[in-house]
Order: sequence, then structure tokens, then C-alpha cells
Amino acid sequence: MRPHPTVLITGASSGIGEACARTFAERGARLVLAARRTERLEALQAALGADTVALPLDVRDRTAVDEAVADLAPPFDEIDVLVNNAGLAAGLDPLPEGDVDHWDRMLETNVRGVLNVTRPVVRGMVARGRGHVITIGSIAGREAYPGGAVYCASKAAVARLTEALRIDVLGTGVRVSTVDPGLVETEFSVVRFDGDVERAEKVYEGLTPLAAEDVAEAVRWVAERPGHVQVAEMLLLPTDQASATRTARR
Repeated sequence: MRPHPTVLITGASSGIGEACARTFAERGARLVLAARRTERLEALQAALGADTVALPLDVRDRTAVDEAVADLAPPFDEIDVLVNNAGLAAGLDPLPEGDVDHWDRMLETNVRGVLNVTRPVVRGMVARGRGHVITIGSIAGREAYPGGAVYCASKAAVARLTEALRIDVLGTGVRVSTVDPGLVETEFSVVRFDGDVERAEKVYEGLTPLAAEDVAEAVRWVAERPGHVQVAEMLLLPTDQASATRTARR
């Protein structure tokens, strides 16, 4: 990674995305912060300083993504690192009882959103002969669990897309990685349960989950490997978790 790289982070207004923004800012990076929640995004931009662009953006809107990337002004237009972080889980029902609106939200954001952002950004990386695409996956992309059929499928799709992209850009100087966390305490579960904070808190009850900052540090470490080193996959778990369904609770 170059000194003072330009880093584009999706889903940057909270959680892992916000933690990544703060971590890269500490390293002197220029930041392009993309998210739907404009007020939070602008507050983060103000907190991080002048070398930051706020990009109100819904990754599900392909036309808007293409226009936003094309309209970036120098030096923010030469993106060195893309952190595909925008994603969500919605609901935890068995598939036969699943909410189809939840399915659509997950597939549109977690799969199409990654495709929509990666395509225009990676074209520029290939043209410049350098760059790094780092996508936030999940242990759910490696193992299924009860009630998680569509979310797990969406993250498995991200894993295969990332693997295929690594093949497609072979020889161009572009690196491709995934960081797959286990349990991370952010707004993730609150979103999954439609704002039910009490139910969300029970997900982490009796154990010590990862914090968003733990994942951000892993993302930064992956990005900072020497140019000839490509961390293809990283699985990051709290000590109290051994698999998607096995945790130690006290």
C-alpha cells in the first residue's frame, strides 16, 4: 500500500465501516466514505478532517454508484483500497416462513451492492496497475446456521465472487481479499431484528464478541502487506466462538 493511499469504504457511517475509516485515517489515508445515512456520514467526515470526502450513496443503485465513482475529483479518483463493507442481515426465520422483503434487502445489498461498487472501482485499479479490493465477508459464508439461509447464501456468494475476481485480475497488480468475522457487536443485530434492541443484545449475552475496531485492525493489516503479498482470506473469531453455531457462554 502506498504512503497516504486513497481508501473507499462503503457502509462507512457506523460499525465496521466507521471503525475502518478511523483506522485508515490514523495512517494518513485519504478517505472516500460512502453510506446512505447522510447526517452520520457528514459527522464522521467532520471528525476525521480535510482529507475526507463524504459520498451519500446506496450501493444497490448501480447508476448512482457508477456516477459517484466517475465524478470523484483528484486525488480521490485514484482509489488504492476498496473496502466493501456495506451489508446487512434481516430476520432469523426458517426459510419456509421467511420474509421475502428481508430476502430482497439482503441479496440486493450483500451481493449486488458488492458487484455494483467493485466493477467501476476495479476497472480504475487495473488501468493503473495497482489496487486492493477487501470485502467484509462472514463466517456465515463458510457455514450455514438455523434461520440464516439467505444471509448465509449471500455471504457465500461474496466469497465466490471474491475468489473469481482474484482469478480475473491475475497479473494486473490488483490484490483481492476477504476478511470474514464471526460475532461482532455492532448495530448488525439491531438491524437484523428490525430495531429490537433487547433481542439483539441477547445474541452477545454471556460471551465477549469482537468489536468493530478488531475487524478494522485486521482490514488495515491485510491492506498493509507488501505488494507481493496477497492475503486471500482471513477468518476472525472471538475467543468465545469456535464455529458459526458453537460458542462458549457464561
